[in-house]
This record gives sequence, C-alpha cells and structure tokens, in this order.
Amino acid sequence: MPTWMKVLLAAGVLLALLIVGAVVAGYFVVSRYGPGLMEAGRQTLTEGAEYGRRTDNEGCLNEAAARHARVNGFADTVRNGVFMEACLRESRPTPGFCDGVPRQTDFLKGVTWQHQQCKRFGLKPEQQCGQLFQGVQRFCESRPAGGGAVEGAGDDAGDDAGQGEPPPAPPPPASSR
Repeated sequence: MPTWMKVLLAAGVLLALLIVGAVVAGYFVVSRYGPGLMEAGRQTLTEGAEYGRRTDNEGCLNEAAARHARVNGFADTVRNGVFMEACLRESRPTPGFCDGVPRQTDFLKGVTWQHQQCKRFGLKPEQQCGQLFQGVQRFCESRPAGGGAVEGAGDDAGDDAGQGEPPPAPPPPASSR
C-alpha cells in the first residue's frame, strides 16, 4: 500500500474518531446540563413576560440594555435577548418605537442602526450588543401594522440623520472602575 494511502486512511480514521467523540461528549453535556438550561430559559421567558406586562416597549429595551451592560459571557447574552423579546411581546406599545428600525434583511442599514443603538445606550461592540438590537428588529418586523402595534416597522422614515430621532437613552449604569 502506498504511503499517501496510509496517510489518507489514518486521517480518515482520526476524523471518524473525533466525530464520534464529539457526539458522545455532546450527549453527556446535553443530558447533564440540558434540563437546567431549559428551566433557566423558561424562567427567563416568564420574567421577561412579567416585566413586559408592567411597562411599555421602551421600558423593555431600557431594562434589557441595562442588563446587557452587566452580561458576563455568551449564555448571559442569550438570556438577556430572550428576556427582552418576551418583554416586548407583552409590553404596551410605545408610539414611534419602531420608527426607523430597519428590516432584518436590510443588512447594511441594520448593522449601522445596531451600532448607533449600542452607542446610544453606552454598550460596547465587544459585548455583542448588536444581538440585542437584532431582537428589536425582529420584534418591529413581526408587529402587524395598525393592529394596536407600533407603526413604522421597517419604514425608511427616520433613517436619515435628524429625522425620527429616538428618545434619549437612559444614563449608562455607573461603572465600578
């Protein structure tokens, strides 16, 4: 058997072992931590919905932005996004909340808008703050126009500088530095 074939065969066997190992490790991680993660997800959904029943869209975003300033890692970022989206679904409409929010498929405007929102709330890009505002885009795009929902989702009104400026963000939380 030629050397190149032996190397190819060894690489194939190694790749198969790595795949089997990843599947087995994934199974153990999911079986051990999965139920806890599911329960934490349910609690976050409930907490977000309860908070949303007591506030409006802007209140949900302000709370989520304040929480986002304190997130520590990927799991916290995901939980905060779940909180905000559950809150927004249950909250009272804020007039003009979705004005100027670009559609999810308008990638360039979306990235620019997310960056502006991160700055507005004093969040750093390395905190993955764009993901938080992607949730706002999803919410605004999913709201039916007129039916008691905030109008203007995805409209170009407010995309130009000076038009449809959103209300100022609450002051950023005091840093512990």
